[in-house]
Amino acid sequence: MTFCTAYVCFWPKADIVGLLIDPFLSNGGSCYDLRSDLGQTMRRRDFITFFGGVAMWPLAAHAQPSAMRVVGFVNSGWSGKAYPPLSAFLRGLEETGFVEGHNVTIEYRWAEGHYERLPALISDLVQRKVTVIAATSTPAAVAAKAANIAIPIVFTTGGDPVQMGLVSSLARPGANVTGVSTLNVEVAAKRLELMHELLPAAKNFALLVDPSDPVATTGSRIANTAADALGLKLHVVTVGSEQDLTAAFNSLVELKAEALVIATATRFNALEGELGRLSLSHRVPTVYEHPEFAAAGGLMSYSGDLAEAYRAVGVHVGHVLKGEKPGDLPVQQITKVKLMINLKTAKALGINVPNTLIGRADEVLE
Repeated sequence: MTFCTAYVCFWPKADIVGLLIDPFLSNGGSCYDLRSDLGQTMRRRDFITFFGGVAMWPLAAHAQPSAMRVVGFVNSGWSGKAYPPLSAFLRGLEETGFVEGHNVTIEYRWAEGHYERLPALISDLVQRKVTVIAATSTPAAVAAKAANIAIPIVFTTGGDPVQMGLVSSLARPGANVTGVSTLNVEVAAKRLELMHELLPAAKNFALLVDPSDPVATTGSRIANTAADALGLKLHVVTVGSEQDLTAAFNSLVELKAEALVIATATRFNALEGELGRLSLSHRVPTVYEHPEFAAAGGLMSYSGDLAEAYRAVGVHVGHVLKGEKPGDLPVQQITKVKLMINLKTAKALGINVPNTLIGRADEVLE
């Protein structure tokens, strides 16, 4: 840093201003007489302009570019920029004025289905002193909350944030946590009802569950309650890893299951293609959450709008980056749901989809 003292001298008869600058430099400085060093004299009016610039030198020396803010993005699923909801998250950030690589950096952490890795991933983000953590799956949200950190947290979950202990209330979350919830768990009963409407004669159903997912218990309870109300038998089949999938589908034959409902689970989101293929190859009418499942060969999908949820998380993160307190930002509830029906799969399974159901679908694959 350079500090300068300016000495100003006037020669009235010549209408000349002399300026001596005494910089205290680490390498040793000396004074400069502008009349000789600049090879010319300066008139008063010229000096005023020059001195104004000199006065700004200390300010320029102090001016430093602001540090780029860092968002920690943690998810219990699999990595990849191709993850469909990720673009929606980035779009939400952009709506609040933040563009990745321009004025915000994003540190991505993926547990790849190993929920036990989440505490370490979150601890790493804390060590890196990120500005805010976007916990974009239910297991990640639970792990971030359990870490008891001061860094703001913005979550997305398909369950009830209050019931899971993520926030004290939806309107006033409190503390340093807020987020977005969808109707994925709550509509578990509706998925069963849709399958029953499609197959009114079927009485023996199965529910595929990941017991390690935080919403597994709630989802199973809701589905079982709906099955009892509809007079259906519901068998619970558990899957703890991708390697368990084939055995789980084989067990459906032994159970004589006439249809399958896949419960909400982050692990299943990355396996939608395999789930669709297995349900088709085993000729089991199946319903799951996301459109990607139906597009991969599943019969139906019905869930909250995941892309809209991620966009809303991006918007919340942007507000936090601007200085708003998470506890003052209400938890946003995404109430929009989407129904997709794959008529090609229905034909392959010999199922006639009634027009009343087709008319309610948001998208029909033919």
